[in-house]
Amino acid sequence: MSDVTIEIPVLFHLGPVPIGLEVVTTWGVMAVLALGAWLGTRRLTLRPGAWQTLLEAVVAMVEGFIRDVIGRDPQPLLPLVGTLFLYIAACNLSPLIPGVKPPTASLHTTAALALVVFFSVHVLGIRTQGVRHYLKGYLEPFPLFLPLNLLGEVTRTFALMVRLCGNIMSHELVLAVLVGLAGLLVPIPFMALGILVGLVQAYIFAILATVFLGAAIGAIERG
Repeated sequence: MSDVTIEIPVLFHLGPVPIGLEVVTTWGVMAVLALGAWLGTRRLTLRPGAWQTLLEAVVAMVEGFIRDVIGRDPQPLLPLVGTLFLYIAACNLSPLIPGVKPPTASLHTTAALALVVFFSVHVLGIRTQGVRHYLKGYLEPFPLFLPLNLLGEVTRTFALMVRLCGNIMSHELVLAVLVGLAGLLVPIPFMALGILVGLVQAYIFAILATVFLGAAIGAIERG
């Protein structure tokens, strides 16, 4: 967590595609999450062990805030929102491993996450409400609001991308400055604070995604 740069170094190429450090870290996070999910669910029991208990607590938490936001059964949104929360939280906490930089401090990663939410909103909205009824929502409350409603779709996606990246990057930059000025021991409390920051940012991103998805399916007011 001590060395932050805006430019992401290219480690190797897959054909013409450059593969940077954030991509490799992303692959590592995905592998760890997949392995953890497999280990935690391969032998589910009525008397869960520590790992199954932790997974059930995370699922219950995500179900809880989805239900609080949309006011209905959270199951349709649980796979997507839960995956976003776990992935972002894991990425944000990845710098706890020495030499690893969080993929969420790169606009490439946060842009991809924001686009996942963007397209999921429209796919789920059309699937739930039908094409005609869903598109009609962009004409409300008056047809003249169509340009503003379309602009709102773009700006909220952009804000979702920049907000996550900016918060994680700023924490990394502050920590890098502290390490450079004070050495390795003084920034330890800030590293502990980074755990809280990482979890809170994952939670906020998941909540905002839930709000957008809930509006798309008509569970909460669109706007």
